[in-house]
Amino acid sequence: MISIAYAMGQGGEAAGQGGGFAGFIPLVLMFAIFYFLLIRPQQKKAKEHREMIGQLKKGDAVITSGGIYGTITATDDTTVTLEIAEKVRVKVARSNIAGLNRPAQPVEKSKTK
Repeated sequence: MISIAYAMGQGGEAAGQGGGFAGFIPLVLMFAIFYFLLIRPQQKKAKEHREMIGQLKKGDAVITSGGIYGTITATDDTTVTLEIAEKVRVKVARSNIAGLNRPAQPVEKSKTK
């Protein structure tokens, strides 16, 4: 006489042998989702940051990754000199420039009647 547990074990094992590729498909789909939602946007943002750092010039208003606002007074291959206050200059690595400091745009109030 065959026990119920033994009979169920045989059927489950036979169904699991259906295909090794079928078990691989969810992993491929997960990688594709991670690529398009996480990896690709991060690479695009890093590329834009590298281009922005390469185009820095004297007179640009910038903010550093540490939160210091300043104006570029001199540039070098690896560093920039920022003027953070009158006659106060700081040398900062180019890679620590977080972005350009653009003045806030005035918001126009719409008149509704």
